[in-house]
Amino acid sequence: MENKRAIALGFFDGVHLGHQALLHRAAERSRERGWTPAVFTFDRSPREFVTGLPVPLLTTAEERRRTVQALFPGMEVLIVPFDQAMMTMPWEDFVSLLQGEYRAGWLVAGHDFRFGHKNAGTAALLRNRSEELGIGCDVIPAVELDGVTISSTHIRALLERGEVEEAARFLGRPFAISGVVRHGKRLGTSRLGAPTVNLVPDAHQLVPAFGVYAARVTVNGRELPAVTNVGVRPTVDTDGGVTVESHLLEGAPELYGADCRVAFMRMLRPERRFASLEALREQIAGDAAEARDYFDRQREDGEA
Repeated sequence: MENKRAIALGFFDGVHLGHQALLHRAAERSRERGWTPAVFTFDRSPREFVTGLPVPLLTTAEERRRTVQALFPGMEVLIVPFDQAMMTMPWEDFVSLLQGEYRAGWLVAGHDFRFGHKNAGTAALLRNRSEELGIGCDVIPAVELDGVTISSTHIRALLERGEVEEAARFLGRPFAISGVVRHGKRLGTSRLGAPTVNLVPDAHQLVPAFGVYAARVTVNGRELPAVTNVGVRPTVDTDGGVTVESHLLEGAPELYGADCRVAFMRMLRPERRFASLEALREQIAGDAAEARDYFDRQREDGEA
């Protein structure tokens, strides 16, 4: 007999503390029954597919996979294509699909879960249909922090204002962007006096408000403190593209082409244009000093 799954349902953008409540329940149900815990999610935003309008995401599909597996080792992450067939599937057929193709023995969903053609399926209908099919089902109520419902929408709004520390409270970890280190204009090392790591975010990746941040950069297995600029680099760049450029506070070897992850710890200032590269260099030095003070305080707090 094939092993059944306890499956958490949702898009899980951000894998925030509210999402983690669903994942915990799926893990609990799987342990109780000796089943496999799993997450069912889509490879793209259903809203973007339906409306044709871009939806900036807190996490790419691969970042969702990485985060779930880091938080819940052994949990399967089922990233399913959201296509025309999925969009037009009646909600009843979707539940049958989960039971058949995905071997669902138990389903876990949030109180506001909607699914199926025209979002006709609700959490209440999911519970009723699951009972008819002999599938267990848990519906998880809203999860709040300080009286505020934890949601991807709220976290996006915080990040769009540069409030990365507050966003981290709702995520349960610092907000991060991943990508491949690319060649920039080489101004960081040659003219600004700071080694840099440059990456271009995925087209669907939300970035925090343009500005300068204290950040932690993980590359080649090393975590390095950094000052990270998010934006269009108005002083040195006329291309207009959004970049995430991190000035490392410690030396680093050649990193181009490596996978990189930038975790945003605190906003230091908004992005702005400087009159000259010399003025920019001086500001970067000031930003670096402020970031070092921040990391020193974090270290002292951790040791206290």
